[in-house]
Amino acid sequence: MVWNKKYIHGTWLIGLAMVMMGCRVSLGLAPISSIDYNLVKTMQIVDFQNHADYVYGPLATTLNDQMKDLFMRQTRLSLVNNGGDIVIDGEITGYNQFNEAIDASGYSSKVRLTLTVKVSYTNNTNHEEDFENRTFTAFQTYDATQLLTAVQDQLIAVMVKDISEQIFNSTVANW
Repeated sequence: MVWNKKYIHGTWLIGLAMVMMGCRVSLGLAPISSIDYNLVKTMQIVDFQNHADYVYGPLATTLNDQMKDLFMRQTRLSLVNNGGDIVIDGEITGYNQFNEAIDASGYSSKVRLTLTVKVSYTNNTNHEEDFENRTFTAFQTYDATQLLTAVQDQLIAVMVKDISEQIFNSTVANW
C-alpha cells in the first residue's frame, strides 16, 4: 500500500513536470508599428522647414529632433539621408496664438497656442500607403497673464511630442 502511494505520487510529479515542460509562456509587447521589416529597412525624415507667418527659431530643430528620435526608438529602421524605403517630408505651416477666453473685465484670460504641420509620406515598398499634404495640429492653452516667451519652450515641447506621435501613428503605425 505504501509502495502504491509513492508510485502514484511519483507518477503525478513526473506528469506535472512533463506538462510544465510542454507549456511555453511568451511575454512581450504588441507591435507598435505595422512595418514589414523584410521589405522596409530604411527611413528618411527630411528636415521640416518653418514656413509659418510667426517664426520661433528653435521650433523647426525641436520638431526635427523629436521626429527622428521617436521613429528611431519605436522602429528598427535605419535613418538615412537619401533614398529611404519610407520618406517623411513636411513643413511647419502655422504657429499662432489666439485669445481663447474672455474674463469679466472683457480682457483675454486664456491664450491658445497652435502648431500646424503639413506632411507628405511615401512608402517606396507599398505606394498604397502614401499620402500628400496631410495636416496635423496640436495646441496648448496658457494663462494670458503670462508672457509667451515665459511658457513657449514648455508648450512647444508638448505640442511637438503630440504632433510627432500623430505623424508616427498615421505613417508606420497605420492607426
